[in-house]
Amino acid sequence: MSVTDNLSIQLYTLRSLEDLDLILDTVAEAGYRHVEAVGSHLDKAAEVRAKLDARSLKASSSHVSMAALREKPDAIVEACRTLGLTDLYMPAVPPDERDMAADGWRSLGRELGQIAERFQDDGIRLGYHNHHWELKPKDGAKTALELIFEAAGSSPLTWQVDVAWLVRGNADPKQWIDRYRSRITAAHVKDIAPAGQNEDQDGWADVGSGTLDWRDLWRVCRAAGAKWMVVEHDKPADPGQTARNSFAFLRTIED
Repeated sequence: MSVTDNLSIQLYTLRSLEDLDLILDTVAEAGYRHVEAVGSHLDKAAEVRAKLDARSLKASSSHVSMAALREKPDAIVEACRTLGLTDLYMPAVPPDERDMAADGWRSLGRELGQIAERFQDDGIRLGYHNHHWELKPKDGAKTALELIFEAAGSSPLTWQVDVAWLVRGNADPKQWIDRYRSRITAAHVKDIAPAGQNEDQDGWADVGSGTLDWRDLWRVCRAAGAKWMVVEHDKPADPGQTARNSFAFLRTIED
C-alpha cells in the first residue's frame, strides 16, 4: 500500500487562498488524492462534491462544529452521504469554553458520545480532534481530554489525534496514542519549527522540515488504527508550497 492511499490534507491549511477552485487545484497539483473538508463545505455538499469529482479528488473526512451537530444532525448526515465520507470530527470548542471546569468537559464527552451513537446508526463515525488546551489538568491530575473520553464511556466516539498539539501541550504523543488507540481513526500530520523559527507562522513548519520525527510517528499512528493521515498547517506563509513540501516528504515514507 502506498502512503498516498491514506494521505489527505485539511483544507483549512489553504484557507487564505479563499477560492475553493484554486484551493482544490493546488492540492490536486501537489499530488493529493484526498482532502479533509471544513464545516462550511457540508452546507454546500453537492457543489463541493462536483468540484472534487472534476479533479479526481475524494473527501476523506470533515470537521464539523458542535453547534451544527446540535442543530442540524440530519442535514449533516445527508451532506456526508453526498460527499461520500464516513468520518467526522468536532475540531474545537469555542474560545470562551476552553478554560471550562471539569464538569463542562464531562458534559461535552457525554454529549459527543450520545451524538456518536446516533451517527453510528447512519454509518458515520464521529470523533474529537484535540488541541493543547485539553491537556490542562481539570480534576486533580485528570486532563480535559481524559475527562472527555471517560465521560464518552463505551460510546463509539473516536479520536483524530493531533500529534503536534499534544507535543505543544507538553505531552508524550506515543503514550497518549497507546492509551487511546482503540478510539483513533485519524491523525493530523503537522510539524513544529525549531525554537525561534517561523514565528510569523506561529511556530509551525511544513511536514518534514520541523522537529517531529514523522517517519516514526507515521508508523505509530497507523499502527494505532489511524485510517487517515491528514496534513495540516495552521498558519502557512505560502499554503501552496506547504502542501507541496509536505506531500513531497511524506511520499518518501514506506507505509
